[in-house]
Formats: sequence, structure tokens, C-alpha cells
Amino acid sequence: MIFIVMGVSGSGKSTVGKAIGNKFGWKFFEGDEYHPAENVEKMKNGVPLNDDDRLPWLLSLRNIIEQAIEKNENIVISCSALKEAYRKILKVNNEVTFIYLKGSFDLIRKRMEERKDHFFKPAMLKSQFDTLEEPDYAVDIDISGSTQKMIDDAISKIIESEPGFTGLN
Repeated sequence: MIFIVMGVSGSGKSTVGKAIGNKFGWKFFEGDEYHPAENVEKMKNGVPLNDDDRLPWLLSLRNIIEQAIEKNENIVISCSALKEAYRKILKVNNEVTFIYLKGSFDLIRKRMEERKDHFFKPAMLKSQFDTLEEPDYAVDIDISGSTQKMIDDAISKIIESEPGFTGLN
């Protein structure tokens, strides 16, 4: 099984993704770590990425997914996956499930303003919401509650949605 924890920046993708990985003993991949240096520099300077910027990043994440499927490994990846076209690149097969961390602009902006040492600036959040195409097939997680509630909801929905789920690699 491959789970992609998706949503706009500041929604809690890394926190939820790491928690899922820790709960089940699966490897977690921080999607931001696979951005080319040029992308990180753009974001540090407040310049939103375009589709051309994102393509090499998405292809590197797809490669991770393909390798996990080849090795029959369960993994979790954090990735904004804002557009349907991006999700199509990542949805290698039916083993890939998206977990969408869904929240309001105001809530996420407030949380982002409290973050320290992250390259993505709160001023760029509007571009993320403008780009976002909400999936109607993802496992939706409401992020308005506590971090622990988000994590518990995601883990519960994974267990409920996967027949015969054991959580073991």
C-alpha cells in the first residue's frame, strides 16, 4: 500500500505522514526533500512554482512509488498533489491512496504563521489554494481539530478502508 498525504502547505502533511509511518512501521518520505534546489530557492523567495517546476519533483516521487511497488513495500509520502494532473502522475496503480488534509485558508494561514524555519512562506498560501483541485476520491481528514485527532482519524480511516488490513509490510 502506498499512501500519499496531500493538501496545501501548512495542512500537516509531514506530521500526519510521519505518524502513519511510525504507527505501522512503514518508511516515510518527506516530499519536500525531493524538490530540485531551484524549486526550493523559488519558494524561499516567495515565487510560486508552476507546472514545469513541479514535473521533475513529481517524477522523482513517482519513481519512489514504483520502487516500493516493485519491492512490495508499504510507504507513506507527503506531497501537496494540488492538481488532478499531478495526482495522475503519482497514481501508479490502485495501491496508491490519497489522504487529503482539508482545512480552511484562515486556519492554515494561522498555523503557518506559527511555524519556524520552513522555506514556504505564509504569503504564498493563496497561490496553493488557487491551484488546489480537491479530489473527490481521497480519504478526507478534517484538520480543524487537534494534531492528535488528525492523526487518529487518518489511521482509523486507513484501517477501515483497507479490507484485510494488518498494517504489516
